[in-house]
Amino acid sequence: MKKTALITLAFLGLGTYNSAAQSTSKTSGKLIDVFQSAKVWNGVTVSDDGRTFVCYPDIEGEGGLKIAELKKDGTPVPYPDAGWNSWKTGDRTEHKIVRANSVRIGPDGNLWIVDTGQPGMGDRFLPRGSKLIAVDLHTNKVVQMIPLDAVLKPKSMADDLRIYGSHIYVTDAGEPALIILDKVTGKGRRVLEDEVSTTDNIPMKAEGQIMTEKSGKRVHINADQLEISPNGKYMYFQAASGQLYRVEMQFLNNPELSKAELSARVKKWYDTPSTGGTAIDSKGNIYISDVDHSKLFKLTPDGKREEILSDSRLIWCDALWIDNKGYLWLPVGQLNRLAVFQNGHATTKFPVHIYKLKINAKPFRI
Repeated sequence: MKKTALITLAFLGLGTYNSAAQSTSKTSGKLIDVFQSAKVWNGVTVSDDGRTFVCYPDIEGEGGLKIAELKKDGTPVPYPDAGWNSWKTGDRTEHKIVRANSVRIGPDGNLWIVDTGQPGMGDRFLPRGSKLIAVDLHTNKVVQMIPLDAVLKPKSMADDLRIYGSHIYVTDAGEPALIILDKVTGKGRRVLEDEVSTTDNIPMKAEGQIMTEKSGKRVHINADQLEISPNGKYMYFQAASGQLYRVEMQFLNNPELSKAELSARVKKWYDTPSTGGTAIDSKGNIYISDVDHSKLFKLTPDGKREEILSDSRLIWCDALWIDNKGYLWLPVGQLNRLAVFQNGHATTKFPVHIYKLKINAKPFRI
């Protein structure tokens, strides 16, 4: 087979094992092993009719698939199509995904994608590259794009999003802040910039080790996880290294408040460990992935911690998802073992996995 044909098959996920996810759906202990892949993923989202979508973050700028829909046998299909997944250096950025960092189905039923616009993690985002993309799951077509250039700073990294009412909330993990966008107009503003609540102030740890860059400096991932309570009263948010804060949405959404006035209304909620991902259920329980100790726990609405699972297979369990059948989906990507975080020498052991765990909770779609 010619080299060009091999590349095409690998891109489409139809070739060798190294380019495709596989499905086993076997139960091992409490975890159900659903999919595996030789390409690192950091997020999964499942539609109510059972379609599965994943995000490949390309942290080291490796290229290839950004967003895929997984077939029942695990084969990844570029989503929404191959064109959106075909960006390479020198290409225009408006109608291609440069580097995806988050994917989730919103309350409107659309699949929302956060494109950082960065060729690799830590790079400057490209002009018109950082954006939010909404895909209609019925037509598999992009129905909305919100450019983020106007609300970002030079070292910004659009990280994750939640939607509530007429607003979209985005975390900036590069230049610490929360971003509030009007869902219709796309206009936005930055809040809580460089505050303790949005800044990575403590070392990020995974598997008992402080994460460092190739230069030896410790890794900084500022405002990262965020959740909104089912009654719409609170926003919970934190840097990846931990310490969960909350603020009432009425204050967060009030543009008349000064920076000092808003900051005074932010309260530390829980001393969380280094966190890969979170999810919130319909009762307001927040599920948290402890990447330092390979654990899962939940915080009840009154701030009490309840242990769920400790399992050595949960090596950097990232963005969590609760489906309509009461399962918590767990994308385990081993991101901390990538060369960029291991002094240039990757220790990732493939395949990486997506597990799911029965928690008998109902989802809350935001």
